[in-house]
Amino acid sequence: MQAIIHERFGPPSDVLTIEDVDTPQPGRGEVLVQVRATAVAKGDWLVAHGYPYIARPAYGIRTPKHRIAGLETSGVVEAVGADVTDFQKGDEVFGWTKAGSLAEFVAIPADHLVHKPGGITFEQAAAVPVSGFAALQAVRDAGGVDAGMDVLVIGASGGVGSFAVQIAKALGAEVTGVASTSNVGFVGELGADHVIDYTQESITGSGRRFDVIIDIAGNNSISTLRSALAGRGTAVIVGGSGGKVTMGFGRTLRSMLVSPFVPQRLKAVLSKPNQEDLKVLAGLVESGELIPRVEATYPLAQAAQAIELVGAGKSRGKTVVTI
Repeated sequence: MQAIIHERFGPPSDVLTIEDVDTPQPGRGEVLVQVRATAVAKGDWLVAHGYPYIARPAYGIRTPKHRIAGLETSGVVEAVGADVTDFQKGDEVFGWTKAGSLAEFVAIPADHLVHKPGGITFEQAAAVPVSGFAALQAVRDAGGVDAGMDVLVIGASGGVGSFAVQIAKALGAEVTGVASTSNVGFVGELGADHVIDYTQESITGSGRRFDVIIDIAGNNSISTLRSALAGRGTAVIVGGSGGKVTMGFGRTLRSMLVSPFVPQRLKAVLSKPNQEDLKVLAGLVESGELIPRVEATYPLAQAAQAIELVGAGKSRGKTVVTI
């Protein structure tokens, strides 16, 4: 089979190559999936580079732990290993894996998969897991968003942000999205009640206070977030930007140090993939409350270019590699 090989750290276009490798076989508790689509996200860019350096124990200290790139997928079950009872050959599925999904076939633990909802494409299904976990756990769990709340989503046009807007709306919140001029219309199409063009207005410009702020890979200081937050509101930091050593973790640590001493709650989210939340996301898709927005697709041979695009922060919605 063909696969995207990752054997050293660096810019995706330099270190990711397409090669012929052996097709994997499903082990006990695993499912062999014939891949139809694989979404790429900022996490793929970070893994390619080996950033931040403090995460190298997870990625590999000097060289990548996993030879084949890719973290989320959708496709058709080709075969199942021993003890797998929930899936059979021909089932349409989607889910996540630690690595290996940028390939024609991938062997995935059965509890990392769910059945693909009807009515959406393989490209849309592949777009759900990684960004969906981050958005769901930020909005529902860390943010505690509920009906009637006033919610601000910073980075609303990106992969995680486009899901966060829709999930907050599904929970009954009034949602304001923050985006650039070119993405204002897109964020409105997602269902946001209001949109702030950050090139024209700051999040504190209107004097409005929000019950919950979901800040996705933003650069706002903790003091700025607090200024836009209601007196006992919650700010949730998802990811971040910054230097190669810690990336956004510096701001995350500051929020943890400040939070115990102020009435507002400052939280950081490192999403945890799990099958139950994947089922929740699948249910939201099935009901039409969550529509994965795939704005760009690339063939497998151009996976490195796709990852460069999302790493540069220039993507809108989700970017998907089709196979």
